[in-house]
Amino acid sequence: QVHLKESGGGSVQAGGSLRLSCAASGSLSSINALGWYRQAPGQERELVAVITTDDDRTKYSLSAEGRFTISRDSTKNMVYLQMNNLKPEDTGVYYCNAGEGGSGWWTEIDHWGQGTQVTVSS
Repeated sequence: QVHLKESGGGSVQAGGSLRLSCAASGSLSSINALGWYRQAPGQERELVAVITTDDDRTKYSLSAEGRFTISRDSTKNMVYLQMNNLKPEDTGVYYCNAGEGGSGWWTEIDHWGQGTQVTVSS
């Protein structure tokens, strides 16, 4: 079983920055991708950023690209999301995701954290 716990959320003004952290534990050897998703009020959960565990390839949503950076530390079982130049539309609950059983960014089984709230005011 994989366990994920997010931290680092909070309230900031537009243009500010936040750094989200996700601590992973459990059976992690089969994880092939780590990602961050967000769910805004009344909207579906969407992918923000993903990183592969084999070669650290990254991919971002159009809204996140150029402003957000995903990274990981395999020795500490941590994944991070650095968010700069935050906008009100970035507001939502951010979830850490770990996928296994696939290749690259594609996964067969997904594991989720409980989420951390990010609120960006104008």
